[in-house]
Amino acid sequence: MAIVKGIFDENTRNLIKSAKVLVVGAGGIGCELLKNLLLSGFENIDVIDLDTIDVSNLNRQFLFQKQHVGKSKAEVSKDSAQKFNPKAKITAHHDNIMKPDYSLDFFKEFSIVMNALDNRAARSHVNRMCLAADVPLVESGTAGYLGQVTVIIKGQTECYECQPKPRQKSFPGCTIRNTPSEPIHCIVWAKHLFNQLFGEADPDEDVSPDMADPELGGEAGQVALNFDAGIDGNIQRVSTRGWAESSGYNPVKIFNKLFRDDIKYLLSMDKLWQKRKPPQPLDWGELPDSVACSSNSRSAAIREQEIWSLKKCSVVFENTIHSLKKKLETLSGDHLVWDKDEEDCINFVTACANIRAFCFGISQKSQFDIKSMAGNIIPAIATTNAVIAGLLVLQAWKILMGHSSDCRTVYLNKQPNPKKKLLVPCLLDKPNPKCYVCSSKPEVSVQLSCKTLTVKTLEEQILKEQLHMVAPDVEIDDGKGTILISSEEGETEENKYKVLEEFGIKNGSRLKCDDFLQNFEVVLNIIHKEHLEDGVEFVVIGNAGEPLPEENSTELPKYKEKVQQVLEEVTEDDDLVIIEEEEVDVEKKRKHSLDEDQREEVVKKIRIS
Repeated sequence: MAIVKGIFDENTRNLIKSAKVLVVGAGGIGCELLKNLLLSGFENIDVIDLDTIDVSNLNRQFLFQKQHVGKSKAEVSKDSAQKFNPKAKITAHHDNIMKPDYSLDFFKEFSIVMNALDNRAARSHVNRMCLAADVPLVESGTAGYLGQVTVIIKGQTECYECQPKPRQKSFPGCTIRNTPSEPIHCIVWAKHLFNQLFGEADPDEDVSPDMADPELGGEAGQVALNFDAGIDGNIQRVSTRGWAESSGYNPVKIFNKLFRDDIKYLLSMDKLWQKRKPPQPLDWGELPDSVACSSNSRSAAIREQEIWSLKKCSVVFENTIHSLKKKLETLSGDHLVWDKDEEDCINFVTACANIRAFCFGISQKSQFDIKSMAGNIIPAIATTNAVIAGLLVLQAWKILMGHSSDCRTVYLNKQPNPKKKLLVPCLLDKPNPKCYVCSSKPEVSVQLSCKTLTVKTLEEQILKEQLHMVAPDVEIDDGKGTILISSEEGETEENKYKVLEEFGIKNGSRLKCDDFLQNFEVVLNIIHKEHLEDGVEFVVIGNAGEPLPEENSTELPKYKEKVQQVLEEVTEDDDLVIIEEEEVDVEKKRKHSLDEDQREEVVKKIRIS
């Protein structure tokens, strides 16, 4: 508090003291942010987080200690942060910010909202709620040594969704099921297998050989994994879960079916192996006690970085099946949820992914590497979080003092040297007139086949997953006001598995979509296309600009390095390491653009998740 008194006059201190702040997220950035807010004079804070504390959090989320593991992050962060200023009023919400309880009226209570989130869906939701409530939002993100802070003010600046984001990496089902060529393909397959055996099974996550693979050129056949003989001798399809239950979750039977019989079936599909190495079937009783195609030949320093032999993989496979079966039997619900931090879950996926990798001659990975890939983990650096949390408070001060024009988007570079800066501030961009969230006429186009795409896919994968709506209502703009999807439970349940064509939706149709909770409306323009790329059901065209490279692909790190290079080159060559209010010249940035297709200010378009 003494530092604040030396910086601000009494009126400003009172302004900060009386401001009501919402902190969304109590993780790496959130812990640092709460501490900074309390030490800089804020005394009225709400913090919300739905997560509980894990052991892996303790190396960077300093408000938590070993005795707090398993407890609510929001509650513990409140109790720990309170010690910095016992007079402050901190309200903790162990909850999901996307629930209807946190409505427009809830957001309107705050002077400012500060994001310390780690996922795009929640960021998009908070962005829309702040726009609807007309409350300033300070957004942040870190990825390893890189970080970013920006300010979003309705009508004045870009919103979080004004620029296209990196696409989530996905793989065609036929690649996952028939022809994996990378470790990540085997990891995705193993996660699908977990859901098929113990979790909430999705028909799109089948693990059996794919008879509809385009490479087969119309070949057809029958795969044994999901079939059983009926009483009349006919072959009847049953689910993977049903088949496993009927076998008593026998590890040997499951292993031989997945890694021997299914592989032999794949080998019968001759066309798949004309230009690639065929897989090797395995038998439970004849497993080598060695590590083949290993990505790490040296002895591991720690247990998690050891690459298991095939024999050990089979032992872990057997043990985890028994353990997960017991958990499933004692569970109040009907399925388990995969969790990268739950030992049986990650062990099962590690064992299955490496056994499958062995079959296909793919390099095997340690549990540590598989956990990173399966959980989409970007290493977290405590110092990066601390710097970004400090920048969040600096931007909040400017907003509260009425100096929003002085706010900046600030990028944290990976490594400074005597001639390059650590922090690069840039002027805030104006709103994108083509943004499908904050423009006056929000519209999105989506390319799909009206003959095959179901209403369920439209709701779950396009509206909720891609456009981050929470409870969408959809009306067909056909002059009749036909309701396609209703947020009221059960009202349009019968529509779910019908294809769009059954409702007269065709090329050029317009769907009016709105989310009452988010106070968000968008028109969906349908572009009918008979055939899309293999494994692709739809393409959301969205707002202006080319989409960024896919997340978690090999291309993205190179893209980030190029962006960082641009950031370094546009700053002046002097001996300052940290700069204060240098405004990066727009023309200079354009001169250093990455290529002709990315001439717009790429520095400001990357959104670190």
